[in-house]
Amino acid sequence: MFRLLLRSSHPPSLTRYFHTQRPIQAGHNKWSKIKDKKGANDAQKSVLYTRMNREIINAVKVGGSADPEKNSMLATTLKKAREQGVPKDNIEKALAKAAGGKDQTGERIVYEALAFKSVGIIIECVTDNINRTIHNVREVLTAHGAHMTPVNFMFNHVGCLTVEVVDEAGDGDFSKFEEFVLNLDVIDLKQDNSSNLGGVFRVYCQPSNLAELQTAIENKKASGITLRSSELTYVPVDSSPDGGELQNQVQELVQDLEDIEDITKVWTTQDSS
Repeated sequence: MFRLLLRSSHPPSLTRYFHTQRPIQAGHNKWSKIKDKKGANDAQKSVLYTRMNREIINAVKVGGSADPEKNSMLATTLKKAREQGVPKDNIEKALAKAAGGKDQTGERIVYEALAFKSVGIIIECVTDNINRTIHNVREVLTAHGAHMTPVNFMFNHVGCLTVEVVDEAGDGDFSKFEEFVLNLDVIDLKQDNSSNLGGVFRVYCQPSNLAELQTAIENKKASGITLRSSELTYVPVDSSPDGGELQNQVQELVQDLEDIEDITKVWTTQDSS
């Protein structure tokens, strides 16, 4: 501290003091990093909540009921929302808005695009502003060298149910379940042995038969059978997953598309069928 005495005709009591201090360096501001991370997480949650809100409203509109017991599409959407951590209050508000007919938005639109000369892309959106959505989609596609063009012929539009069947006997015999499903109106049945509990099956059907097939499986009074998901999906006619540079480019493009608030789902011909 430095003391500076100003001499003047004023009495000594008016002596003034000036203090100097080295500036405090910010260093590593942990709170700043935490705040930035929290802000990014909050932004991601906001996009997710808005997207699921529109999906719920669209499911009510398409399925014709705000009662999940009467609307299989809504039941699946609600399950998806809960699994992704959407708060109960948000779900209830979306249901109330859809049931009350207060929301005139939520139009479902599907865009088609070709990327990297050979990769077909189907982009599903639920939007209240088509001009905004198509502008955002085109902007991302252009940034990755992709463009909108018909690629529907590269996919099969089908209903898909994922069913887990527990191998209680431990012998890997799922013939009874397979026989039950194949007696229904299905297109295909595929097994994925990635589950330690037993067998995970994907049951494919015509889109118009999805609700009926879901009800049949849910009503199957057999232990160890659990319906994990039910949705309309696009399955590549010729799936050609590649672990190289092309796959990385496709993943980056899909990620950028999914960051758009209005987009609910993106399928590519690089997906596993």
